[in-house]
Amino acid sequence: MSSKVFRDAWGVPHLWADDPSELAFTQGRNAAHDRAWQLEVERLRCEGSTAALFGAEALGWDRFARQSRLDDTARRCFERLAPDTRTWVEAYVHGVNECLPTGAGRAPEFAETGLTPGRWQPWTPLGLWLSMHVLAAGFPNKLWRQAVESRLGPGAVDLFTAEGPGGPGSNGWLLGAERTAAGAPLLAGDPHRIIESPGVYQQIRLACPEFDVVGLAMPGVPGIPHFGHGGKVAWAITHAMADYQDLYQEILRRDGPDVHARGPQGWEPVARHVERVDVRDAGPVDIEVLETARGPVVVGGPDETQALSLRHPPRVWEDLGFDALPALLRAADVRDVDAALDRWVEPVNVVQAADTSGGLLHRVAGCVPVRPERNKRVPVPAWEAPYEWQGRVAELPRERVRDLAVMANDRGLAAPFGVEFAPPHRAARIRRLLTETDSWEPDGMTKVHTDTLLPSAALLLARLERLGGLSDPAGELRGRLLDWDRHMDADSTSAALYGAVRAAAARRIAGHAALGELPGLVHTVPAPDVLLPWLMSAPKVAFALDNFLAAKDPLGIDTDLVLRESLEEVATRTDGPVSWGDMHRLSPWSALPPDPAEERPALSGSFDCVLSTASIPTPGSSITRGPVARYVWALARREDSRWIVPLGADGVPGSPHHRDQMPLWSRGELAPVVTDWNHLTEETTIH
Repeated sequence: MSSKVFRDAWGVPHLWADDPSELAFTQGRNAAHDRAWQLEVERLRCEGSTAALFGAEALGWDRFARQSRLDDTARRCFERLAPDTRTWVEAYVHGVNECLPTGAGRAPEFAETGLTPGRWQPWTPLGLWLSMHVLAAGFPNKLWRQAVESRLGPGAVDLFTAEGPGGPGSNGWLLGAERTAAGAPLLAGDPHRIIESPGVYQQIRLACPEFDVVGLAMPGVPGIPHFGHGGKVAWAITHAMADYQDLYQEILRRDGPDVHARGPQGWEPVARHVERVDVRDAGPVDIEVLETARGPVVVGGPDETQALSLRHPPRVWEDLGFDALPALLRAADVRDVDAALDRWVEPVNVVQAADTSGGLLHRVAGCVPVRPERNKRVPVPAWEAPYEWQGRVAELPRERVRDLAVMANDRGLAAPFGVEFAPPHRAARIRRLLTETDSWEPDGMTKVHTDTLLPSAALLLARLERLGGLSDPAGELRGRLLDWDRHMDADSTSAALYGAVRAAAARRIAGHAALGELPGLVHTVPAPDVLLPWLMSAPKVAFALDNFLAAKDPLGIDTDLVLRESLEEVATRTDGPVSWGDMHRLSPWSALPPDPAEERPALSGSFDCVLSTASIPTPGSSITRGPVARYVWALARREDSRWIVPLGADGVPGSPHHRDQMPLWSRGELAPVVTDWNHLTEETTIH
């Protein structure tokens, strides 16, 4: 057997091997060579061992990872894989293990921290996948809704329903042949996540005699699960915003060394053991791990006022859907993609696909349990039988695509399975842009990717327009905002003023006495540190501000007064004019403190724009949620496809391809997808 590694001008790896197993091995080697530090951090995360590297501040995640049984769940799911898939994953892990020492030698973070690469287990890729997605469905929101119900009443819950800043998301659109200049479908979009350094997606090509696929891989995971183009067929996903994880209120008691939980039939034994976590620059910490018949206990315990267990499909059915990954690589048309996605489990996605014969696909894929509606909203009592799961939804929704389909985390195909979805602004704006012409070309897709119109601004501006009793400076500011074109461009001072007024209004509402104890909730709920971002009232209000402005006297709050005071505050500031980009700069998350000299480009867009970007406060800094990749899959000619990532192909700081795509990404431009092997450079040294 043999394999080869080629690179294009951006350092993107193009891998060739004699068969799929050798190709998986080569993909693992390449991931370890290009992304060794990233892979090892993610391995430590899924094993719950990050505190040994980063110290006590990482203990909160390790506690959650251990108590939620991430690594054990991954192992169980691996053992249930089809034999061919298990062999394929093992080949990938073998490649990772073989090249990790070389990759670690390239990455300065290993020497900086003293980390020695560990050995990957056969199920480690499944553990990475689970740790990346276990919070994706937002089960901590149920703690927030429970608190709102108990403190403000059930009617107040919907005031706070809006897409939160930490959740995943995407834009995606599918154009049929009659809407394109080439007379063949186009598939395009951009996934939204926390922008990380190195990036969460890796541009790659995987080729062997059975298939030849370009796409966006997730380092540490074999195949191309989310966004791929196989020449004859292409696919893409967005997060469906479905709810498929439940929290159960548990009543626990200690009986000597044992623990019991109250279930529907009475007291039941609880699986219990203790795990020791090493902590850098401190002593080891023992963590009690409990699992009831519902699932692992992730909040509280028998000695605390509250205990909550987490029930989610991979733990219940011991399946992460990895059997779909090799099937996707072999897909020749949308029927094959459709069949592969019947095996999909985690997370629940909305999928679009197109093929060269004109086939189009738009469906939901994943595993959704059958249970009462109440389970979707708040933690439910473990001891009451009606809240038990009754199997899984047998058939997920799909719709026939005629010439156009859009997916943007809004209420759509997955509406029956969710509670909170993204506001409709992005999806509606994309549809409007796409209907402006019937002759779309791949390069024209950047117009959609980079659209900065903020439709949701209309509500706040309409409220400002009818305000009375303003001072002259506030009146002048209002006039300027009403004349604004509503585009959140980085160089726009009017956009910055709008952002300042909106932030001031959200801050006033979040601190209003009508919210009672909610502002301090993060300090009173006995939840793990990793869940606390879902319990912070200020971001909740900021992202749901339009709900408060649209309601009449919400919770007794005078929103006219709030807006008037906010306008007056911004109008009297003396810090001089600034642009939106001055307030809104790229801040990627990284496991180690970033280099202060690294460029932080000004960002256009906002969370309700098609160019969806948001700054998320963290202690002492902020991180950015935004497009972690952009892609255009052309079905007429694959070489006309385009893609880009925020940083670059190589995860090693200082390497030529570590941040070389940043200028294009910042300008909204795309790089070509090179498919001609003659235009690639073969690596002469196999690492």
